[in-house]
Amino acid sequence: MTSKLLTIIEKDGKAAKDKDPNLSDAELKRVYKTMVTTRMMDERALNLQRQGGIGFYLQALGQEASHIGSALAMEDSDWFFPAYRQPGIMLLRGADLDDIVNEWYGNDGDTSKGRQMPVHYSLRSINFVSISSPIGTQLSHAAGAAMAAKIRGDDTVFMTYCGDGGTSSNDFHSGLNFAAVYQSPCVFVVENNQWAISVPTSQQTASESMAAKATAYGIPGVRVDGNDILAVYRVCKEAVDRARKGGGPTLVETVTYRMGSHSSSDDAARYRDEEEYERWKERDPIDRFQKYLAKKKLWSQDWEDEFREQFKQDLQDAIDRARVRPKPAAATLFDDVYMNPTKQLIEQREELLGLEGPEADDIGEFPL
Repeated sequence: MTSKLLTIIEKDGKAAKDKDPNLSDAELKRVYKTMVTTRMMDERALNLQRQGGIGFYLQALGQEASHIGSALAMEDSDWFFPAYRQPGIMLLRGADLDDIVNEWYGNDGDTSKGRQMPVHYSLRSINFVSISSPIGTQLSHAAGAAMAAKIRGDDTVFMTYCGDGGTSSNDFHSGLNFAAVYQSPCVFVVENNQWAISVPTSQQTASESMAAKATAYGIPGVRVDGNDILAVYRVCKEAVDRARKGGGPTLVETVTYRMGSHSSSDDAARYRDEEEYERWKERDPIDRFQKYLAKKKLWSQDWEDEFREQFKQDLQDAIDRARVRPKPAAATLFDDVYMNPTKQLIEQREELLGLEGPEADDIGEFPL
Protein backbone atom coordinates (compact mmCIF):
# COMPACT_ATOMS: atom_id res chain seq x y z
CA MET A 1 0.00 0.00 0.00
CA THR A 2 1.24 3.46 -0.87
CA SER A 3 0.06 6.53 1.04
CA LYS A 4 1.74 8.96 -1.37
CA LEU A 5 -0.70 10.87 -3.53
CA LEU A 6 0.12 10.44 -7.22
CA THR A 7 -0.23 13.64 -9.25
CA ILE A 8 0.77 14.16 -12.89
CA ILE A 9 -0.66 17.49 -14.08
CA GLU A 10 1.27 20.31 -12.42
CA LYS A 11 -0.06 23.81 -11.70
CA ASP A 12 1.22 25.22 -14.96
CA GLY A 13 -0.45 22.46 -16.98
CA LYS A 14 2.70 20.49 -17.71
CA ALA A 15 2.92 16.77 -16.99
CA ALA A 16 5.40 15.61 -14.35
CA LYS A 17 8.50 14.05 -15.85
CA ASP A 18 8.15 10.38 -16.85
CA LYS A 19 4.59 10.15 -15.50
CA ASP A 20 2.46 11.13 -18.50
CA PRO A 21 0.49 8.07 -19.75
CA ASN A 22 0.87 9.48 -23.30
CA LEU A 23 -2.69 9.09 -24.51
CA SER A 24 -3.29 9.94 -28.17
CA ASP A 25 -4.38 13.45 -29.10
CA ALA A 26 -7.78 12.16 -30.18
CA GLU A 27 -8.27 10.33 -26.89
CA LEU A 28 -7.25 13.37 -24.85
CA LYS A 29 -9.76 15.55 -26.66
CA ARG A 30 -12.50 12.94 -26.31
CA VAL A 31 -11.91 12.72 -22.58
CA TYR A 32 -11.95 16.50 -22.13
CA LYS A 33 -15.17 16.76 -24.12
CA THR A 34 -16.73 14.06 -21.94
CA MET A 35 -15.75 15.92 -18.76
CA VAL A 36 -17.26 19.18 -19.99
CA THR A 37 -20.48 17.65 -21.31
CA THR A 38 -20.91 15.68 -18.10
CA ARG A 39 -20.89 18.94 -16.16
CA MET A 40 -23.26 20.52 -18.65
CA MET A 41 -25.67 17.62 -18.27
CA ASP A 42 -25.48 17.88 -14.49
CA GLU A 43 -26.21 21.60 -14.54
CA ARG A 44 -29.17 21.21 -16.89
CA ALA A 45 -30.65 18.34 -14.90
CA LEU A 46 -30.39 20.20 -11.58
CA ASN A 47 -32.13 23.17 -13.19
CA LEU A 48 -34.89 20.83 -14.37
CA GLN A 49 -35.34 19.58 -10.82
CA ARG A 50 -35.52 23.13 -9.44
CA GLN A 51 -38.14 23.96 -12.06
CA GLY A 52 -40.26 20.96 -11.09
CA GLY A 53 -39.57 19.03 -14.29
CA ILE A 54 -37.99 16.02 -12.55
CA GLY A 55 -38.17 14.93 -8.94
CA PHE A 56 -34.59 14.43 -7.83
CA TYR A 57 -30.99 14.74 -8.98
CA LEU A 58 -27.41 14.06 -7.84
CA GLN A 59 -24.48 15.89 -9.40
CA ALA A 60 -20.89 14.79 -10.00
CA LEU A 61 -19.70 18.41 -9.89
CA GLY A 62 -15.96 18.45 -9.20
CA GLN A 63 -15.59 14.68 -9.55
CA GLU A 64 -15.47 14.38 -13.33
CA ALA A 65 -11.78 13.39 -13.46
CA SER A 66 -12.23 10.75 -10.79
CA HIS A 67 -14.85 8.61 -12.51
CA ILE A 68 -14.12 9.39 -16.16
CA GLY A 69 -10.41 8.82 -15.72
CA SER A 70 -10.98 5.48 -14.02
CA ALA A 71 -13.55 4.37 -16.61
CA LEU A 72 -11.14 5.19 -19.43
CA ALA A 73 -8.90 2.37 -18.21
CA MET A 74 -11.58 -0.23 -18.96
CA GLU A 75 -12.28 -2.17 -22.16
CA ASP A 76 -15.72 -1.99 -23.79
CA SER A 77 -16.41 -5.57 -22.72
CA ASP A 78 -15.74 -4.78 -19.04
CA TRP A 79 -18.50 -4.03 -16.55
CA PHE A 80 -19.35 -1.18 -14.19
CA PHE A 81 -21.17 -1.43 -10.86
CA PRO A 82 -21.51 2.30 -10.12
CA ALA A 83 -22.65 4.34 -7.17
CA TYR A 84 -24.73 7.41 -8.04
CA ARG A 85 -22.10 9.98 -8.91
CA GLN A 86 -20.56 8.61 -12.12
CA PRO A 87 -22.72 9.92 -15.01
CA GLY A 88 -19.70 10.61 -17.20
CA ILE A 89 -19.15 6.88 -17.70
CA MET A 90 -22.33 6.74 -19.76
CA LEU A 91 -21.23 9.62 -21.99
CA LEU A 92 -17.73 8.17 -22.32
CA ARG A 93 -19.23 4.89 -23.52
CA GLY A 94 -21.55 6.57 -26.00
CA ALA A 95 -24.86 5.98 -24.26
CA ASP A 96 -27.96 7.33 -26.00
CA LEU A 97 -29.01 10.63 -24.42
CA ASP A 98 -32.64 9.53 -24.69
CA ASP A 99 -31.91 6.58 -22.41
CA ILE A 100 -30.37 8.91 -19.84
CA VAL A 101 -33.05 11.59 -19.93
CA ASN A 102 -35.97 9.15 -20.05
CA GLU A 103 -34.69 7.76 -16.76
CA TRP A 104 -34.91 11.22 -15.17
CA TYR A 105 -38.56 11.40 -16.12
CA GLY A 106 -39.43 7.75 -15.45
CA ASN A 107 -41.49 7.62 -18.65
CA ASP A 108 -42.29 4.65 -20.88
CA GLY A 109 -38.85 4.93 -22.50
CA ASP A 110 -37.08 4.42 -19.20
CA THR A 111 -35.16 1.14 -19.15
CA SER A 112 -36.24 0.65 -15.53
CA LYS A 113 -39.91 1.31 -16.39
CA GLY A 114 -40.14 4.15 -13.89
CA ARG A 115 -39.33 1.91 -10.91
CA GLN A 116 -36.09 3.60 -9.91
CA MET A 117 -35.32 7.04 -8.56
CA PRO A 118 -33.86 9.53 -11.04
CA VAL A 119 -30.10 9.04 -11.71
CA HIS A 120 -30.36 5.33 -10.85
CA TYR A 121 -29.48 4.28 -14.38
CA SER A 122 -29.39 0.75 -15.74
CA LEU A 123 -27.95 0.42 -19.24
CA ARG A 124 -27.23 -3.10 -20.44
CA SER A 125 -26.05 -1.73 -23.78
CA ILE A 126 -22.89 -0.34 -22.17
CA ASN A 127 -22.46 -2.89 -19.33
CA PHE A 128 -23.62 -0.34 -16.74
CA VAL A 129 -25.39 -2.21 -13.94
CA SER A 130 -28.33 -0.64 -12.12
CA ILE A 131 -27.48 1.83 -9.39
CA SER A 132 -29.04 1.02 -6.03
CA SER A 133 -29.78 3.48 -3.22
CA PRO A 134 -28.56 1.36 -0.27
CA ILE A 135 -24.99 2.48 0.36
CA GLY A 136 -22.30 0.00 -0.67
CA THR A 137 -24.39 -2.87 -2.01
CA GLN A 138 -22.82 -2.55 -5.45
CA LEU A 139 -19.43 -3.53 -4.00
CA SER A 140 -20.63 -7.03 -3.09
CA HIS A 141 -22.44 -7.33 -6.41
CA ALA A 142 -19.28 -6.47 -8.34
CA ALA A 143 -17.16 -8.85 -6.30
CA GLY A 144 -19.60 -11.68 -6.98
CA ALA A 145 -19.84 -10.96 -10.69
CA ALA A 146 -16.03 -10.84 -10.91
CA MET A 147 -15.79 -14.16 -9.06
CA ALA A 148 -18.19 -15.68 -11.59
CA ALA A 149 -16.14 -14.34 -14.50
CA LYS A 150 -13.01 -15.88 -13.06
CA ILE A 151 -14.74 -19.25 -12.64
CA ARG A 152 -15.88 -19.11 -16.28
CA GLY A 153 -12.37 -18.27 -17.41
CA ASP A 154 -13.31 -14.88 -18.87
CA ASP A 155 -10.79 -12.05 -18.99
CA THR A 156 -13.47 -9.48 -18.08
CA VAL A 157 -12.72 -6.86 -15.43
CA PHE A 158 -15.30 -5.30 -13.12
CA MET A 159 -15.05 -1.81 -11.65
CA THR A 160 -17.19 -0.56 -8.79
CA TYR A 161 -17.44 2.71 -6.93
CA CYS A 162 -18.34 4.12 -3.54
CA GLY A 163 -17.73 7.31 -1.62
CA ASP A 164 -15.79 7.78 1.59
CA GLY A 165 -19.03 7.18 3.48
CA GLY A 166 -19.47 3.88 1.67
CA THR A 167 -16.34 2.51 3.33
CA SER A 168 -18.31 2.37 6.59
CA SER A 169 -20.92 0.03 5.12
CA ASN A 170 -21.08 -3.71 5.73
CA ASP A 171 -20.86 -4.34 2.00
CA PHE A 172 -17.50 -2.60 1.81
CA HIS A 173 -16.03 -5.28 4.06
CA SER A 174 -17.96 -8.12 2.42
CA GLY A 175 -17.11 -7.03 -1.11
CA LEU A 176 -13.39 -6.49 -0.53
CA ASN A 177 -13.02 -9.59 1.61
CA PHE A 178 -14.64 -11.93 -0.94
CA ALA A 179 -12.81 -10.34 -3.86
CA ALA A 180 -9.48 -10.65 -2.06
CA VAL A 181 -9.97 -14.24 -0.93
CA TYR A 182 -11.05 -15.40 -4.38
CA GLN A 183 -8.67 -13.07 -6.24
CA SER A 184 -11.51 -11.84 -8.41
CA PRO A 185 -10.76 -9.38 -11.24
CA CYS A 186 -12.34 -6.36 -9.58
CA VAL A 187 -11.18 -2.77 -9.08
CA PHE A 188 -12.72 -0.89 -6.14
CA VAL A 189 -12.69 2.89 -6.58
CA VAL A 190 -13.35 4.93 -3.44
CA GLU A 191 -14.11 8.49 -4.46
CA ASN A 192 -13.08 10.31 -1.30
CA ASN A 193 -14.91 13.59 -1.87
CA GLN A 194 -14.48 14.66 1.78
CA TRP A 195 -18.18 14.48 2.66
CA ALA A 196 -20.69 11.69 3.27
CA ILE A 197 -23.75 13.93 2.95
CA SER A 198 -22.98 16.21 5.95
CA VAL A 199 -20.42 13.97 7.69
CA PRO A 200 -16.77 14.89 6.99
CA THR A 201 -14.12 12.25 6.32
CA SER A 202 -12.52 13.02 9.69
CA GLN A 203 -15.63 11.58 11.36
CA GLN A 204 -15.89 8.67 8.94
CA THR A 205 -12.72 6.76 9.72
CA ALA A 206 -9.68 6.70 12.00
CA SER A 207 -7.55 5.14 9.25
CA GLU A 208 -4.67 7.12 7.80
CA SER A 209 -6.43 6.95 4.44
CA MET A 210 -9.10 4.98 2.62
CA ALA A 211 -6.41 3.20 0.62
CA ALA A 212 -4.84 1.99 3.87
CA LYS A 213 -7.86 -0.22 4.43
CA ALA A 214 -6.62 -2.48 1.62
CA THR A 215 -3.87 -3.81 3.88
CA ALA A 216 -6.38 -5.64 6.07
CA TYR A 217 -7.64 -7.54 3.02
CA GLY A 218 -4.22 -8.38 1.64
CA ILE A 219 -4.64 -6.43 -1.58
CA PRO A 220 -2.90 -3.36 -3.05
CA GLY A 221 -4.20 0.06 -2.02
CA VAL A 222 -3.32 3.21 -3.97
CA ARG A 223 -4.05 6.90 -3.39
CA VAL A 224 -4.29 9.24 -6.33
CA ASP A 225 -5.13 12.90 -6.94
CA GLY A 226 -8.77 12.51 -7.97
CA ASN A 227 -8.82 15.90 -9.69
CA ASP A 228 -5.99 14.91 -12.02
CA ILE A 229 -7.50 12.81 -14.79
CA LEU A 230 -4.15 11.57 -16.12
CA ALA A 231 -3.09 10.36 -12.67
CA VAL A 232 -6.42 8.61 -12.13
CA TYR A 233 -6.18 6.92 -15.52
CA ARG A 234 -2.62 5.74 -14.95
CA VAL A 235 -3.35 4.23 -11.54
CA CYS A 236 -6.56 2.55 -12.68
CA LYS A 237 -5.01 1.25 -15.90
CA GLU A 238 -2.37 -0.53 -13.81
CA ALA A 239 -5.10 -1.94 -11.54
CA VAL A 240 -7.24 -3.08 -14.47
CA ASP A 241 -4.30 -4.72 -16.26
CA ARG A 242 -3.31 -6.47 -13.05
CA ALA A 243 -6.83 -7.80 -12.55
CA ARG A 244 -7.07 -9.00 -16.15
CA LYS A 245 -3.83 -10.93 -15.80
CA GLY A 246 -5.10 -12.76 -12.74
CA GLY A 247 -3.47 -10.55 -10.11
CA GLY A 248 -6.68 -9.97 -8.19
CA PRO A 249 -8.40 -6.83 -6.90
CA THR A 250 -7.05 -3.37 -6.11
CA LEU A 251 -8.46 -0.60 -3.92
CA VAL A 252 -7.99 2.85 -5.47
CA GLU A 253 -8.70 5.97 -3.42
CA THR A 254 -9.27 9.05 -5.57
CA VAL A 255 -8.89 12.15 -3.40
CA THR A 256 -11.37 14.66 -4.78
CA TYR A 257 -14.09 17.05 -3.64
CA ARG A 258 -17.85 17.25 -3.93
CA MET A 259 -18.27 20.80 -5.16
CA GLY A 260 -22.05 20.62 -5.11
CA SER A 261 -24.50 19.60 -2.43
CA HIS A 262 -25.08 15.92 -1.75
CA SER A 263 -28.26 15.99 -3.83
CA SER A 264 -31.06 18.30 -4.90
CA SER A 265 -32.55 17.68 -1.44
CA ASP A 266 -29.46 18.98 0.39
CA ASP A 267 -27.86 22.37 1.08
CA ALA A 268 -24.12 22.03 1.66
CA ALA A 269 -23.84 25.67 2.69
CA ARG A 270 -25.45 24.75 6.01
CA TYR A 271 -22.54 22.58 7.13
CA ARG A 272 -19.57 23.21 4.81
CA ASP A 273 -16.96 25.93 5.23
CA GLU A 274 -16.84 28.38 2.33
CA GLU A 275 -13.05 28.67 2.50
CA GLU A 276 -12.71 24.91 2.08
CA TYR A 277 -14.90 25.06 -1.00
CA GLU A 278 -12.86 27.90 -2.51
CA ARG A 279 -9.58 26.03 -1.95
CA TRP A 280 -10.87 23.01 -3.81
CA LYS A 281 -12.44 25.10 -6.54
CA GLU A 282 -8.95 26.26 -7.46
CA ARG A 283 -8.17 22.61 -8.22
CA ASP A 284 -11.13 22.18 -10.56
CA PRO A 285 -10.41 19.03 -12.62
CA ILE A 286 -11.70 20.49 -15.88
CA ASP A 287 -9.64 23.67 -15.57
CA ARG A 288 -6.53 21.62 -14.78
CA PHE A 289 -6.97 19.35 -17.77
CA GLN A 290 -7.72 22.31 -20.03
CA LYS A 291 -4.34 23.83 -19.11
CA TYR A 292 -2.65 20.55 -19.99
CA LEU A 293 -4.38 20.42 -23.38
CA ALA A 294 -3.56 24.07 -24.05
CA LYS A 295 0.13 23.36 -23.41
CA LYS A 296 -0.09 20.63 -26.04
CA LYS A 297 -2.00 22.98 -28.37
CA LEU A 298 -5.00 20.65 -28.40
CA TRP A 299 -7.51 23.08 -26.92
CA SER A 300 -9.08 26.24 -28.31
CA GLN A 301 -12.08 28.30 -27.23
CA ASP A 302 -13.67 27.91 -30.66
CA TRP A 303 -13.46 24.11 -30.44
CA GLU A 304 -15.00 24.08 -26.99
CA ASP A 305 -17.74 26.54 -27.93
CA GLU A 306 -18.66 24.36 -30.91
CA PHE A 307 -19.04 21.08 -29.03
CA ARG A 308 -20.77 22.82 -26.13
CA GLU A 309 -23.39 24.30 -28.43
CA GLN A 310 -23.95 20.95 -30.15
CA PHE A 311 -24.32 19.07 -26.87
CA LYS A 312 -26.64 21.73 -25.47
CA GLN A 313 -28.94 21.26 -28.46
CA ASP A 314 -28.73 17.46 -28.39
CA LEU A 315 -29.60 17.42 -24.69
CA GLN A 316 -32.49 19.82 -25.14
CA ASP A 317 -33.87 17.67 -27.96
CA ALA A 318 -33.73 14.61 -25.69
CA ILE A 319 -35.51 16.54 -22.93
CA ASP A 320 -38.21 17.70 -25.33
CA ARG A 321 -38.82 14.11 -26.43
CA ALA A 322 -38.87 12.81 -22.86
CA ARG A 323 -41.37 15.42 -21.70
CA VAL A 324 -44.07 14.25 -24.08
CA ARG A 325 -43.64 10.52 -23.59
CA PRO A 326 -46.37 8.86 -21.49
CA LYS A 327 -45.81 7.19 -18.16
CA PRO A 328 -45.17 3.43 -18.21
CA ALA A 329 -48.38 1.45 -18.66
CA ALA A 330 -49.80 0.12 -15.39
CA ALA A 331 -49.41 -3.47 -16.57
CA THR A 332 -45.62 -3.07 -16.63
CA LEU A 333 -45.80 -3.47 -12.86
CA PHE A 334 -45.92 -7.19 -13.57
CA ASP A 335 -43.14 -7.27 -16.16
CA ASP A 336 -39.74 -8.70 -15.20
CA VAL A 337 -40.94 -10.05 -11.86
CA TYR A 338 -40.42 -13.64 -12.98
CA MET A 339 -39.06 -15.07 -16.21
CA ASN A 340 -42.23 -17.14 -16.49
CA PRO A 341 -45.28 -15.38 -14.97
CA THR A 342 -46.87 -17.33 -12.13
CA LYS A 343 -50.58 -18.07 -11.81
CA GLN A 344 -50.83 -15.57 -8.97
CA LEU A 345 -49.13 -12.86 -11.02
CA ILE A 346 -51.51 -13.40 -13.92
CA GLU A 347 -54.49 -13.24 -11.55
CA GLN A 348 -53.21 -10.00 -10.04
CA ARG A 349 -52.79 -8.46 -13.44
CA GLU A 350 -56.31 -9.47 -14.44
CA GLU A 351 -57.60 -7.86 -11.26
CA LEU A 352 -55.81 -4.65 -12.18
CA LEU A 353 -57.32 -4.79 -15.65
CA GLY A 354 -60.74 -5.03 -14.08
CA LEU A 355 -60.12 -2.01 -11.88
CA GLU A 356 -59.04 0.05 -14.86
CA GLY A 357 -62.39 -0.46 -16.58
CA PRO A 358 -62.78 1.40 -19.88
CA GLU A 359 -59.13 2.53 -19.77
CA ALA A 360 -57.85 -1.04 -19.83
CA ASP A 361 -56.67 -0.59 -23.41
CA ASP A 362 -53.87 1.62 -22.09
CA ILE A 363 -52.51 -1.10 -19.82
CA GLY A 364 -50.82 -3.12 -22.50
CA GLU A 365 -50.22 -6.76 -23.28
CA PHE A 366 -48.78 -9.20 -20.78
CA PRO A 367 -45.49 -10.68 -22.05
CA LEU A 368 -45.66 -14.46 -22.14
